[in-house]
Amino acid sequence: MRGWSKAGALFLRCAVSLLSESSIVEFFTMNRLIFLCVVFSFSSAGCQQSQAVSPIDISQSGISITPIEHALLDEDWPSWRGRDHTGIARDQEIPTKWDAGFNIRWQSPIPGRGHSSPIVIRNVVYLASANNTEESQNVFAYDRTNGKLLWSKTVHQGGFPPAKQVHKKGTNANGTLASDGRNLYATFLNSGNILASAISLDGSEIWQQEVGGFTSKFGYAPSPILYGSSIIVAADNWGVGFIAALDAKTGKIIWRIIRGDTSSYSSPTIANVDGRDQLLISGCGAVTSYDPLTGKEYWRTPCIAEATCGTVVTDGTCIYASGGYPETETVCLSSTGEKIWSDSTKIYEPSMLVSEGSLFAASDNGVAYCWNAKTGDVCWRQRLGGNFSASPVLCNGLLYVSNLSGETFVFEATPDEYKLIAQNRIGDDCYASPAFSDGEIFLRVGTGSGENRQESLVCISEKKL
Repeated sequence: MRGWSKAGALFLRCAVSLLSESSIVEFFTMNRLIFLCVVFSFSSAGCQQSQAVSPIDISQSGISITPIEHALLDEDWPSWRGRDHTGIARDQEIPTKWDAGFNIRWQSPIPGRGHSSPIVIRNVVYLASANNTEESQNVFAYDRTNGKLLWSKTVHQGGFPPAKQVHKKGTNANGTLASDGRNLYATFLNSGNILASAISLDGSEIWQQEVGGFTSKFGYAPSPILYGSSIIVAADNWGVGFIAALDAKTGKIIWRIIRGDTSSYSSPTIANVDGRDQLLISGCGAVTSYDPLTGKEYWRTPCIAEATCGTVVTDGTCIYASGGYPETETVCLSSTGEKIWSDSTKIYEPSMLVSEGSLFAASDNGVAYCWNAKTGDVCWRQRLGGNFSASPVLCNGLLYVSNLSGETFVFEATPDEYKLIAQNRIGDDCYASPAFSDGEIFLRVGTGSGENRQESLVCISEKKL
């Protein structure tokens, strides 16, 4: 109805979801004003409302994003999909084959549940997890040499969204941590807000900041990324979607832009495309590019779908994205957003990977693809088997990608043909993407099911101690 505001329409959707089928008629016949007031007062019990979110300009914050040298080593894997969010690891001696009794250096239990992928800073592996029974969101640190738990940090206690507002495949710790080599940065949905935290490498809280309200449909998924002296946080949601840049030292919001009222799940990326740094994200029915220094929109190209999960990738000239729900499309865009090619392939949860003129992907339903990145021609497709949520990693000309049954496929990254090198299994499931560091693979897996399911962090290595 044209007279309804977006907030009113959202509230009605949530209010009706609280009613039983038999009471819907009564809803429209009883005193509306009294009923709506009562529901609004108690709606946090069943449908968390996003708080008011408004744009913030850098002229308001008075803070600038400046270049900064991060304290990272070449072998560190500091954020979602690695240093540049591309899924490409530097070449190194790395295992291609393993199982429960072969090339496993150690396996350590992870308390709780999460899809947060591991990151590696020097000799420590970090990840986030959530305990639904205790309603705690936590960060854990493991010694990479032996898997010993070094410390744990409870970032939030209580404040979880209702279970029906988190997808059955999701968790309350989906996002991967980011690190500049000095501190860790984490984002969680808690108490109806996206909260960002800076944590020292020894587990001490430095700052915590409310970034903006969040009305959950299926939970919160994006990972934070680093740019110069800032942390970039995305949060598309049913209420007021936004992207914000936070000062890494203080947590203060540098800028915040509003994106609409669509629930989408992609992490942003920042890449230099044709000589210009661009903050890129898919979702809300488009691929959009922003100036990462200010949040100003460079361009927006309608494509793909309302909801996407994968992170945009680029070869430095063209930009590639795929998804989603309810529409399906894979696209190649120019550096200024013109559509070069597209097809109807759907790569929804996993992210794609582009290398040496080829675009690779593993679809949710278990099909591997290779496209000619320039023309969009399909070079080959191959059914792998199983379903996928994790994203591929490229190392030594080989692609590694795990399915939801705990199997990791290793195959050549070539446009000529699909060539399987190995098919390995550890655990019973795998939702998170791996980290590659100094000849070792760190993989988060689950064993068992239901209440008996246990997550583990696994170090896969050929190295001798």
